[in-house]
Amino acid sequence: MKLKPIKETEKFQFFSSDVDEESEIPFFASSVSAGFPSPADDYTELSLDLNKHLIKHPSATFYARVKGDSMINAGINDGDLLVVDRALEIYDNCIAVCIIDGEFTVKRLKKQKEKILLIPENEKYKPIEVSEFNDFEVWGIVAYVIHKP
Repeated sequence: MKLKPIKETEKFQFFSSDVDEESEIPFFASSVSAGFPSPADDYTELSLDLNKHLIKHPSATFYARVKGDSMINAGINDGDLLVVDRALEIYDNCIAVCIIDGEFTVKRLKKQKEKILLIPENEKYKPIEVSEFNDFEVWGIVAYVIHKP
């Protein structure tokens, strides 16, 4: 999977994926046991193109590298790669990349009556209440998180 850098902010690096070029990697058809070891089934090997599995809307999907720890309790860590789909519909409690007053952030979106709250997943940070005075946009929905090793 080739990533092309397209933008960098203080909190994110954005990339697009070259979905036109196939990028297959080895894939073992047998599952890998997380408990007791199991026979290796002769190491059955196929190929797998992650773009075909992770990207539903190629022209609307981007990758963003996370900087910071505000979403660690949602399993999003500093350095992780987010697969962000701008074509997905916004829904209550989704995790989204948003622009608020010119700054990108990733937060859980919570609708409360007539308010929108951006909820961090780390008790060190407070929720952000979006008001009519904020310049606000949901830039895209986090479809997948790829953890760095």
